[in-house]
Amino acid sequence: MLNLDLFINGLIIGLFYALMAVGLTLIFGILKVVNFAHGEFYMVGTYTYTLLALKLGVDPWLALPLAAAAGAMVGSLTERMLMRPLYAGYTSWGMLKDEYAVVVTFALSLLLVNLVDKVVGPYPQRGPALVDIPRMALGPIMLSGQKLIATGVAAATIVALALFIRYSYWGRQIQAVAQNRLGASLAGIDTARASNIVFTLSGALAGLSGALLAPIINASPDVGSFPAIKSYVIVVLGGMGSMPGSILASLTLGVMESFGAVYISYDYRDTFGLVILMLVLLLRPQGLFGEKGREV
Repeated sequence: MLNLDLFINGLIIGLFYALMAVGLTLIFGILKVVNFAHGEFYMVGTYTYTLLALKLGVDPWLALPLAAAAGAMVGSLTERMLMRPLYAGYTSWGMLKDEYAVVVTFALSLLLVNLVDKVVGPYPQRGPALVDIPRMALGPIMLSGQKLIATGVAAATIVALALFIRYSYWGRQIQAVAQNRLGASLAGIDTARASNIVFTLSGALAGLSGALLAPIINASPDVGSFPAIKSYVIVVLGGMGSMPGSILASLTLGVMESFGAVYISYDYRDTFGLVILMLVLLLRPQGLFGEKGREV
């Protein structure tokens, strides 16, 4: 019974990791760069949900999509104002694109953290629960009502995203741009719009994740730092740019942390992912679903 409980809770944790990591994976798949402000998209969603529900009295179920919309807006603005120069001069950037992306996204991260700290304040705030049910039964497993509902929303969102990427008109264009940006542009695909959609989706997913966890993890200016670190680990584990790999890596990491916290030590729970990351980099650098590649 204990092992089943740990397994279920690990899968639940992994789903929340996946919401964050999939957005980061999409960005890397399109631009081949890492967004170091991804954790702040999560923070924006957390604060939007918490402040709307607590300060303005908005119903939590209405505050939830508004938090995702706030994250989407920040993601879209980031792409338009900061990332578009990367591919506006696609053929001339060369190796400078990596340095540019690191500098501007890290600077945006610092800006958003300090802006929230000054405007809202440094003190943590807990958002209201979506449902007023302390415990719910999932077969033989007892879970809090908030965690169970949030898990259902997270799972449905991931499935909807996968269907959108796989079957929708814009999803197919995103896949084409991810495979070959220059070739997609020559085929008539609006690569700038595809990139903006990806950043918007990434911000929406991170914002939604922050809102779902706001009743569990207090909102604070640096609340997105740790989820972002987990996302970076997951993206490497799953294979850079691989959405199925990120989902599988998220679930695997959640389960391993759940078991490790009980059978090894809870104090070292958050280090297990880093240990796994080092092993993967040593034994399979391309990740679970990644492929070896070379540039000439």
